[in-house]
Amino acid sequence: MIEKTINDLNLGERAKFSKTISESDIYLYAGITGDFNPVHINKEYAKNTFFKKRIAHGMLIVGFISTVIGTKLPGYGTIYISQHLNFIAPAYIGDTVTTTVEIVDILLERNRVKLRTICKNQNEDIILSGEAVVSPSKIKC
Repeated sequence: MIEKTINDLNLGERAKFSKTISESDIYLYAGITGDFNPVHINKEYAKNTFFKKRIAHGMLIVGFISTVIGTKLPGYGTIYISQHLNFIAPAYIGDTVTTTVEIVDILLERNRVKLRTICKNQNEDIILSGEAVVSPSKIKC
């Protein structure tokens, strides 16, 4: 795990995380959150939707942003302040999602960092974009 204080960070710095969405991921997420929307877990139902097949929970994909922020950039000890999201396209079972977080502003006096957050599928299609504000750890553990 990486941990950086605000003084260790640079504009334009990036970190990534990739994960292939499995059927188990969908069922586990549904069980943990209670979100059993049939578009996620019912193949027959999903066939009759706009998507034509089951899709991953949007917030499951958002969790990959949290993974990057909490383990890579800024890393260990970072606290989420806010996250703005635009859901652009679905992620399907079998898709490999790559999440990239990039530092776009450093607010030294407030110990805040603004991050561009983007998730793409294996075809490089953007499926989610947004901006986060986080507070890096003030000390290294």
